[in-house]
Amino acid sequence: MNTGQTKGLVKIGGRLALLGMIAALASALAMAASGFGYRLDLWHFRTGFTIIRWSFWIGAGAVAVSLLGLILSKGKPPRVLAVALMGIAVGVATVYIPWSWKRALDAHPYIHDITTDILNPPAFVAVKALRKEGDNPAEYDGPEVAAQQREAYPEIVTQIVAADKNKAFAAVEDALRSMNMEIVAADAAAGRIEATHTSLFYGFKDDIVVRVEAEGSGARVDVRSKSRVGRSDVGQNAKRIRTFIRKFRANLA
Repeated sequence: MNTGQTKGLVKIGGRLALLGMIAALASALAMAASGFGYRLDLWHFRTGFTIIRWSFWIGAGAVAVSLLGLILSKGKPPRVLAVALMGIAVGVATVYIPWSWKRALDAHPYIHDITTDILNPPAFVAVKALRKEGDNPAEYDGPEVAAQQREAYPEIVTQIVAADKNKAFAAVEDALRSMNMEIVAADAAAGRIEATHTSLFYGFKDDIVVRVEAEGSGARVDVRSKSRVGRSDVGQNAKRIRTFIRKFRANLA
């Protein structure tokens, strides 16, 4: 290959590296905008997921174009090397994030209503008024969901503690507050406390209710966590309940 051809390939490589970086940055910005757009009520969360899907493919293409540009340019001059590496790095990130989400989605059952008491789950009262039209209903999702939960999360069960009802209720409230949840209602007499968790990226809201009842000289504590939107919670409600139980028991200890 003569010098002219080599210079031509290097020039093409530089342009491809620039194109790859621009595509990678565009895919990353689109992915970020998908969540902010939903938070601002500019589109439905499913539209946001479609944007993420396209960001994945654009990011994958950006990696390929940037890599080709790097090969053709042979990393020269240094600015082309920097541009190509940036395109690859940003593109890989925009591919990895939705890929990891999909893996998490497939690793959990497609349910979003988790409770320690599947026969008599704690009922939502105060948070009902916060749910909008089109949100998942506040009522329990039923036996089919209970069976899937029992298989996926057998460790999530009613908590029986030696502390009396009042002490248990105080420990419950402290646990929820330490999880940075918004307390919606706390009725010590009824033994019910309700709170809401808001996710960082999309602003998805999951509601949690804890029921505290006297059990002999101790207390019986049941908790339920349910997503307002979506079919699958990607295991977040179960994770939240496990965190709550750990903090609740630590408070009593």
